[in-house]
Amino acid sequence: MNPTVVILFILGYFGLLMLISFLTSKGANNDTFFIGGHKSPWFLVAFGMIGASLSGVTFISVPGWVGASEFSYMQMVLGYFVGYAVVALVLMPLYYRLNLTSIYTYLDDRFGNASYKTGAAFFVLSRTVGAAFRLFLVAQVLQYLIFDKIILYGTTHVPFFVTVAITILLIWLYTFKGGIKTIVWTDTLQTLFMLIAVGVSIYFLSSELNLGFSEMIQTVSDSDYGQVFFFDDWNDKRHFVKQFFSGVFITIVMTGLDQDMMQKNLSCKNIKEGQKNMFSFSIVLILVNFVFLVLGALLFLYLQQNGITAPDKLDNLFPEIAKQHLPTIAGIFFILGLVAAAYSSADSALTALTTSICIDFLNVGNKEESLKVKLRKRVHILVSVALFVVILIFSLVNNESVISSLFKAAGFTYGPLLGLYAFGLMTKRAVIDKLVPIICVLSPIICGVLFLFSESWFNGYKFGFEILIVNGFLTFLGLFAISSKSFK
Repeated sequence: MNPTVVILFILGYFGLLMLISFLTSKGANNDTFFIGGHKSPWFLVAFGMIGASLSGVTFISVPGWVGASEFSYMQMVLGYFVGYAVVALVLMPLYYRLNLTSIYTYLDDRFGNASYKTGAAFFVLSRTVGAAFRLFLVAQVLQYLIFDKIILYGTTHVPFFVTVAITILLIWLYTFKGGIKTIVWTDTLQTLFMLIAVGVSIYFLSSELNLGFSEMIQTVSDSDYGQVFFFDDWNDKRHFVKQFFSGVFITIVMTGLDQDMMQKNLSCKNIKEGQKNMFSFSIVLILVNFVFLVLGALLFLYLQQNGITAPDKLDNLFPEIAKQHLPTIAGIFFILGLVAAAYSSADSALTALTTSICIDFLNVGNKEESLKVKLRKRVHILVSVALFVVILIFSLVNNESVISSLFKAAGFTYGPLLGLYAFGLMTKRAVIDKLVPIICVLSPIICGVLFLFSESWFNGYKFGFEILIVNGFLTFLGLFAISSKSFK
């Protein structure tokens, strides 16, 4: 692929995003930035959430993951559906009833200020890490496919930190004014581009393999990559029970207890529209994830048929095939799909982090309007800079599949949130508020020790994504230990 041609396509795509931002940010204020004035159409939110949920991580890592894990990821996806039902029927009615902008203000009402700040702090940590993972992946691929090919001053390519800076700057430019109101519309466009890119890639791969649609499905099913369910070995991280229940709880925490994902839902007109969005989105998401796994199987079948050696890092499999072996148009769609997938996740993360910091830590609700806007814009810039720094740090230490790293990190950072909300909703007990931060820090530390030594302590059992459930349970027990029967 010619780097100049690809950059022109990306700039054209970015121009569309800026046009949408211009049209949707007219008359924007803090209310439209944070919750879109409660006017977002539910079907647009649902469609846009597909891209935000999948992100560049799914776009790159899930196809590469097929080589080691086959279709076992579908077990987790089936768990997602149950998790989304819990979010729609239990958490969303609570948020709408309390008319929340930041979902963590619930913790203030239920437990107290220390619990509230702790929950919000864990979200900021979790979402910063998650957004950094996603953007790192995209910047890494753009560096590999484009910016490494651009020579500066005749001697060196564009440095990686410049690629990261450009990526974040483009996101900041179209989100800084309209916020969630803009994102609902841009995410719709970005989800569309992402799905078209996947469809184009599957079309060209199946053509290269001389497979029609029915033949493609049969070939994938009969291949070494098509197994979905794993029940044999309890110690296997792919075991159905581990994957399914991990999927349930990952969805609850990474959607229902995440300001990023819930902010879109809370921008709907009312709870009924929000629930329509959640249920329709969760059904479509199952199909879309299956399509990504089919893409992964086709990539590996293509390698086998053509005697090509898989790259050492499987996250590079899809980029490598798109760059070296598919027609130029497929490679361009791949780049656009990747950028769309990454931006649809990162833009809402940037907005949600800004919202949480403004409301949960700076208490902008009690300030005059001009100061609110000034603080929000400053926080938006600072969050962008923070993501830039975290991505560069991650680029120095990451050496495994990004999707695995993302869920692993989520198990430690979202676990305390799971425990806090479970205890608040399932009991009527009051806690000693000032001790809650200690419980929420100790629980991930204990889980970290369990994660490292479980194989030697538990007869070969190694924790996977289910460490999230353990983390939440330990937090729940800790809260019970510092609680009393009376609920304020």
